[in-house]
Amino acid sequence: MTGTGTDPTTTAPSATTPAASARADTARDSPPRPGATLALTSGATAVALMTYTAPMVTLPATAADLHTPLSAQAWLLNGTPLGLAALLLVAGSLADDYGRRRIFVSGTLALGVTTVLGAFATTTWLFTLFRVAQGAASAALLASSLGLLVHAFPTPGGRLRATGVWGAFVSGGIAAGPLLVGAIPSWRVSYGVLGAAALIAAGLGARALSESRSPRGGRPDLTGAVTFGLALVALVAALTLGRDGWLRAPVGLLVAAAAVLTALFVLVERRTAAPMIELSLLRRPPFLASSAGGLFTGLAVIGLFSFLPTLLQQALGLSAMDTAWLFLLWSGLSFAVALQARRLAHRVSPRHQLSIGFALHAVGALAMLGAVDAGSWTRLLPGLVMAGVGSGLLNAALPLLAVESVPSARAAMGSGAQQTFRYIGSCAGVALTIALATSAGAPGRGADLAMTVSAGLAVAAAVLVGVLRERGLPAR
Repeated sequence: MTGTGTDPTTTAPSATTPAASARADTARDSPPRPGATLALTSGATAVALMTYTAPMVTLPATAADLHTPLSAQAWLLNGTPLGLAALLLVAGSLADDYGRRRIFVSGTLALGVTTVLGAFATTTWLFTLFRVAQGAASAALLASSLGLLVHAFPTPGGRLRATGVWGAFVSGGIAAGPLLVGAIPSWRVSYGVLGAAALIAAGLGARALSESRSPRGGRPDLTGAVTFGLALVALVAALTLGRDGWLRAPVGLLVAAAAVLTALFVLVERRTAAPMIELSLLRRPPFLASSAGGLFTGLAVIGLFSFLPTLLQQALGLSAMDTAWLFLLWSGLSFAVALQARRLAHRVSPRHQLSIGFALHAVGALAMLGAVDAGSWTRLLPGLVMAGVGSGLLNAALPLLAVESVPSARAAMGSGAQQTFRYIGSCAGVALTIALATSAGAPGRGADLAMTVSAGLAVAAAVLVGVLRERGLPAR
């Protein structure tokens, strides 16, 4: 693909046409309702991201209420990414094979229930357990959403618009979450409100969405699901515990377990008739670009902006609401840019949008250097603007590249794979950011170190995605 007038849908590694994919889908209750599908999947996605970002501005209050020591605060942030990373790929494969609406409604309902239960948690580990469950529920919701959209919008132009809106609501959820929880005096009440919103979305989805699936036959890949999920749990646990010392025995054992389970997963996928992920996709540059883009978005962008609000509250004395308004500049710009980025599609390929987005994030992170040490939140503003524009380009390009890098019948799996890498990166990025920010002695020096590393990772991502050229792929 080039960046000059090439239809981005030509990057998919299959000759499957939208019409053929539509004929392959079976078990529909009724014809798809594009408007309702876009509204419900985007709205539920925003609620999931609001739940995900809630601890960003409530971490000090939540940690104080639960008597969480500093060494365990990473778990309050990493619980949801752990559940997401462990189940996104599993949920995507199940959605394609057994029903996208079924998985979407089940995940949204579970998100509502677990979020409400989280409001009643009284200990750190009980709250973390509910956060992991929220992540698992969000995995079902997010992975199936894009599969539903590909089914409802079979034409290239319609899919481009739908994934752009969906990506914008990812940014919108990130923007609205801190504002909502910051405006509500109690973090427990805010979780109750978010849980209720998810339950309403589940009810509406059960009534308004039509079922679709692309069954491949064969038995469910339960062995692959278990080995993959356990491998990611071990890896995320190692990354979270590693901030207290990477050479400790528990960390080493978890890393070894993750490596062994990953090797076992690859062996299982090679031998099963209906694999959870087709390993041949790893040889496709678009799929690699989608996966790398997701991984480095988590490492560089989500990792930094998940802990930076807490750091600002501690170092600059900002309230939760003040911090939420400040970060609205970043997340609000991200929403606006993602919503409009589809206008670039015929001039700039999704891969190049990723490279530009990572480069802008790097410039933004470097522009914020020295602000915390100077005690000036106004010095953060230019960097937040640049990083917000970059984040918007990332959130617009990633979902489109995820569904266009796999056959149409496996759209939910493609979405799950990209987002799996995104939240693996998020877990590692949060752990890395906290370790860097607390290792330098002074908050200002720690913040500068974390921002510098985030910028370096973003530059590496821009280069890596840029060199993954999309050549030799059959037209869709």
